Amino acid sequence: MKKIITAAIIAGMCVTGFGISKVSADTTTPVRGTISVSTNANAEVLPDTVEITLAIKTKDAKSLQKAAEENKQISDKVYSTLKAMINSQNGDYIKTANYSARPVYVYGTNNKKSLDKYEVSNSIIVHTKNIDKTGTMIDKAISLGATDVNDLRFSVSNYEKQCNELLTVASQKAKTRVDVAAKASGTYITGVKSMNISCSENTANRVQYRYMAKNVMSAGASADSLEVQEAATPIQSGIIRIYANLSAEYFIK
Repeated sequence: MKKIITAAIIAGMCVTGFGISKVSADTTTPVRGTISVSTNANAEVLPDTVEITLAIKTKDAKSLQKAAEENKQISDKVYSTLKAMINSQNGDYIKTANYSARPVYVYGTNNKKSLDKYEVSNSIIVHTKNIDKTGTMIDKAISLGATDVNDLRFSVSNYEKQCNELLTVASQKAKTRVDVAAKASGTYITGVKSMNISCSENTANRVQYRYMAKNVMSAGASADSLEVQEAATPIQSGIIRIYANLSAEYFIK
């Protein structure tokens, strides 16, 4: 009698184990085929906005206050003159990028530190769509006492719109290519598994425009003499190339 009961228990365990295995197999998700593609689209556009970074630097051997007062006088003239040359209603503006006032030290023998001068620097950014006046603005700022042109950047104000249009083109190209490949393989698209998109611009031609005022004014020239020049400093904005990139993976059946 004991042998019969033991055999029944073992048989029951075997049946139970088989049932679990069968349920697990039925719930396994079938593998779906996929096809991947990468496409891009690009366009050349003319920039319509420029940012000019200017600096006014002043110094005094004995007084930080004197250096600051001189800097304020020059900055006020530069600000007011450039403000009259831009259109704030069109999104143009002028802002302070950085301001510093500090003593400058030199180190002599035995690493002894001594005061050399006091220096004040006011860096401003001019953001404007009047890009045809870029050279004139630079010349005028320098004639009023600006000492550095640190940067010059051209851009496209409707960058997002351009990006979206190019992504539409890249997406259509991707769908067409996948349709062709799937049809040739005897399958068809059933959905999108994943998609990665991005936009960028070519900055290789971005202008890096740097000089100091002393490099454009001769030793005997006055600030007013710059105003009688026949033409402003020539500045070419060039073109900007915008890229849209798309990588996608589609389900096929």
